[in-house]
Amino acid sequence: MGVKAERAQATRETLLKAARELFATQGYAATGTEAILAAAGVTRGALYHHFADKQALFAAVCESLHAEAEQAIETDADAAPSAFEGLIAGCMSFLDFMIRPDVRRILILDAPSVLGWESWNEMDRRHGFGLLIEGVEAAVAEGALAGDPLTLAVMLNGALNYGVVWAGQSEDPAALGQLKSSFALMIEALKCKSPKAN
Repeated sequence: MGVKAERAQATRETLLKAARELFATQGYAATGTEAILAAAGVTRGALYHHFADKQALFAAVCESLHAEAEQAIETDADAAPSAFEGLIAGCMSFLDFMIRPDVRRILILDAPSVLGWESWNEMDRRHGFGLLIEGVEAAVAEGALAGDPLTLAVMLNGALNYGVVWAGQSEDPAALGQLKSSFALMIEALKCKSPKAN
C-alpha cells in the first residue's frame, strides 16, 4: 500500500471512529455532519471522498460493529468443548455484545429506522446469521440437535434478534439476564435426549 492509500485509509478509520463515538453518545439524528468533521479533524471533501453521506457513514459504522461481534462470537464458540455448547456460547456472546450501550444505541435503537428493516436484516444475514447457521449445522452433525439446520437457524435468529431489540429498549436492568437465561432454557429444550455416538 502506497503512502497516498495509507493516508486515505487512516482518514477513513478516523472518520469511522469519530462517527461511532458520536452516534453512540448522541444518536444518529442528533449527530450533525459538522460535529463528525470537527471530531475527526477532516474536511467535508475528505468525508465525501469516502462516504456518500451521513447515512453511508452510519452504515459503515454498523458494518464495523457487526465485524467485531463476529470476532467475539467465534472466539467464545471455538472455546467451547462441543458444538452444542459452542452454539450456546456464541449466542450468549451475541447477546452480550449487542446489548452494550454503544452497540445498543447504534445497531438496535437507530439502525432499523436509519437503514430500514430490509437493509438491517440483510446486514445481519451477511454477518452473525452465517455464523449461526454454521453453529447449528455443527450441533446437528454432532447429534445434539435434530431437524433442518437452516430452519432451526432461522428460528433461533428470530429469537435472538427480537430478544436484543426487546432488551435493548427495556428500561429494566435485569432484562438482559432474563433474556439470556430464557434463551438458554429454550435451546436446551431443543437438545436431543441421546446424542449419537462419535
